Amino acid sequence: MKINKKKNNYERPSIPLLEAELKRERHRNQYFKVLRSTIYTLITVAAVAILVATLWLPVLQIYGSSMTPTLHDGDIVVSLKSSDFKPGEIVAFYYNNKVLIKRVIARAGDWVDIKKDGTVIVNGETLDEPYIEGKDFGDTDIELPYQVPEARIFVLGDHRNVSVDSRNTMMGSIAQEQIVGKLIFRFWPLNVFGSLKS
Repeated sequence: MKINKKKNNYERPSIPLLEAELKRERHRNQYFKVLRSTIYTLITVAAVAILVATLWLPVLQIYGSSMTPTLHDGDIVVSLKSSDFKPGEIVAFYYNNKVLIKRVIARAGDWVDIKKDGTVIVNGETLDEPYIEGKDFGDTDIELPYQVPEARIFVLGDHRNVSVDSRNTMMGSIAQEQIVGKLIFRFWPLNVFGSLKS
């Protein structure tokens, strides 16, 4: 009696072929580990950047012309959270659910006077203001001379004939809790990229 043995057509893979497949699988696993790690790192960096931008270095875009010629509509600037503001520095602050940009002219306790021709006098000294568009009395309805109240700053726009600022009782002097920060750097447009000096 004959017994027919069926040959198994399955061939065992060679050792080099197995090693190559193992190497490919390890490489694939390593690739996905690196990809996951990179994605987690990018998400963490983005979250930290948003936190920093929101809490310490808010980025702002300028709208309007009240700060020309120093800042123009569309400029993008970085502000720094601070509670110490010197005359001449530019600050951002909240007013009627908007963020406005103006220049610090006087601090708490200082006396401000504005002549009819727009000349600004602080504590008896006429300000040298090379940054302004032109002198203008503007929409001034505060009682002059004006003493800046405690924990407040007196601000004016550089384009005095269009700026609504501390000269008007509607806005008045700015309280510390309204302040977003002082502007320190402009990074757009690129032709004026750099620090903002007072």
